[in-house]
Amino acid sequence: MAARRQLWRTRKRTLRQVQGWSSIVGAVAVVWLAAHWSAVWPVLVAVLGAAVLGCVAWVVWRAHRTAVSRDREWRAQEEAKARELSMAQVDALSWQEFETYIAELCRRDGCTKVVVSGRSGDLGADVIGYLADGRKLVIQCKKYAPHRSVPSQDMQKFVGTARLEHGADVALFVATCRAFTKDAMGLALRQDIVAVHRDLLGAWVKGAPLEALIPLNGSGGGSGAGARRRPSA
Repeated sequence: MAARRQLWRTRKRTLRQVQGWSSIVGAVAVVWLAAHWSAVWPVLVAVLGAAVLGCVAWVVWRAHRTAVSRDREWRAQEEAKARELSMAQVDALSWQEFETYIAELCRRDGCTKVVVSGRSGDLGADVIGYLADGRKLVIQCKKYAPHRSVPSQDMQKFVGTARLEHGADVALFVATCRAFTKDAMGLALRQDIVAVHRDLLGAWVKGAPLEALIPLNGSGGGSGAGARRRPSA
């Protein structure tokens, strides 16, 4: 207890000393400023002016950043609306028409020898063709409702046939739903299957070239479980 009182007295004494020295320094500073005011005031005005200009510049910069951020957000929303409008037409297609439409998109983007299976028992190869650089392209098409997710079982079947059965150099799993499940997306990433969910398909429909979509592999938009890109080699 005595030690605590001694510590308290020491702190109080130190505080009084600091306050005393602060008063002395403050008084000296006031006297010095009064004696040299004619030389000091221009400096003070310049410093104050610089501070005001700095504050104004910061406010303008913040306002610019906010405007740019809002503009980007608005553009992203408008792009999403445009994709969804285009996807409304895709949603109206039958699954056979959807496969034919995907083949048309491939031809639009320079693919050659594009054929549509159009039958059951195709072992996951709904559309087959060749990219402009000669690589063989195999596509699995799934016409699902937008709220659904591609399950792991569907991805497993395609993984097992895309390269072993069809010799794909590039394998695409194209679905009209918004997401792949976590397990399905993880399998796609590990097995180098390009997962094209609704948002990426909407971009493809709106004119984005297939070659630009392949590296994205499930990223972007509302893919949820598919928001991670495949690591580069």
